Amino acid sequence: MAGGWTRDGAVSEQIEASIADELARLKARRGPMGESALVCVECEEVIPEKRRLAIPGVKLCIECQQERDVSFKARGGINRRGSKDSQLK
Repeated sequence: MAGGWTRDGAVSEQIEASIADELARLKARRGPMGESALVCVECEEVIPEKRRLAIPGVKLCIECQQERDVSFKARGGINRRGSKDSQLK
């Protein structure tokens, strides 16, 4: 059953798309995987062995990782696929 101006199934599709987007975002943030780098991929400083053993798959030195963590901006969970609420903002 459609609600208002939407076609049948549009609300379900919107919810499923939002869930799929969020799952993809979380999978991308899963963290380092694979073999650790010997040198930082950003500044090319040597990554200490203890860090490589503690975090398998690490690619950044501590300083570069801290800079990246500070610059991280939390993303709001707003659905931008044409919902009535998103059109009001």
